[in-house]
Amino acid sequence: MKKLLFLIIAGTILMFCSSAWAGISGSVHDFTSTGGPVKISGETQICVFCHTPHNAGAATDAPLWNHAVTTASFTTYSSTTLNATMGQPAGISKLCLSCHDGTVAIDAYGTQTGVPTLMTNDRGALVGTDLSNDHPISFLYDTALASADGGLFNPTDTGHTTALGGTISADLLFGTSSDQLECASCHDVHNGGPTGAGHLLRIDNTGSALCMTCHDK
Repeated sequence: MKKLLFLIIAGTILMFCSSAWAGISGSVHDFTSTGGPVKISGETQICVFCHTPHNAGAATDAPLWNHAVTTASFTTYSSTTLNATMGQPAGISKLCLSCHDGTVAIDAYGTQTGVPTLMTNDRGALVGTDLSNDHPISFLYDTALASADGGLFNPTDTGHTTALGGTISADLLFGTSSDQLECASCHDVHNGGPTGAGHLLRIDNTGSALCMTCHDK
């Protein structure tokens, strides 16, 4: 029985890894020496830039994290119409910015040393540390915010589902209570394959479908 359970768990992990690998292979997040647009010489492992099975960083919101984490201070989005309380990027968004802010090298993973490969603005990938002109991230998106704003759907409303099939909270929000909006609410880093939506989006944005998932317009 234990052996059967082990085989089932192992098979599930392998299926997940295979699916993620298929989405990254050849995409903008494939940094291997034969991979996507940005190539790290001599590297053949596709997952190692973010993940490692051993000696992973513990203070992150991603499994078995293997990349240096940014320590930059960011200018966040601000508006008179913004009801959310903004702070510094945190959680999974901070991990995204650990390449996309341009202060940490793409190849700052594991114990790598040498000439760093910094993010460039090719394809608009370099976000930088000024996020004042970008959609706000790392804020609490809950029923209270939706009510105060008046233009947002209640993220826990089971009568309003996303294109992924669940509520906004279940499908698109993060954190221990599934109530934090992060970079990954819109983007899926493993979704760069031929079946993925453009710009690594979780939901195809034709007709502003992704935007209208949260914004009640």
